[in-house]
Amino acid sequence: MAKSHLFLSIFIFIITPLISATPANTTSKLSLAHSQLIKYGFPIGLLPTNVHSYIINTTTGDFSVLLNYNCRVTLPPDNYLATYSKKITGKIVENKINELNGINVKAFFRWWGITGIKNNGKDLTFEVGMVSAKYPADKFGEAPACEGKHSSS
Repeated sequence: MAKSHLFLSIFIFIITPLISATPANTTSKLSLAHSQLIKYGFPIGLLPTNVHSYIINTTTGDFSVLLNYNCRVTLPPDNYLATYSKKITGKIVENKINELNGINVKAFFRWWGITGIKNNGKDLTFEVGMVSAKYPADKFGEAPACEGKHSSS
């Protein structure tokens, strides 16, 4: 009896982390990966719909999101063109994302890497190095679909 409980405990300990990092069907992918955004106080519209898998270290907040392919979307409310790399990394804590890599936005005829995002409940503040811009958080309530041709690179 004790052996079977030990085996079951070891099995759960090993399998549980693998389940959260394993891709599921399309509906689950959206709700699993995007649920982490909600858990940390962010709207789901910060990630596109083509999430393949994600890994998060709940102790440090380090995360990695893998997309099926590079993605281009138009972000609300000012229709900025944004690109998402196949791999997005950063560090997330409640209402704050730092060390963000893999999301770029075109503004003033130039591409800028978004390095951080903060949420004060009403507005999202996007950081691009030392510069920042605020937008209403409620404009990011839906995960955007990727536009145009899909690149596998």
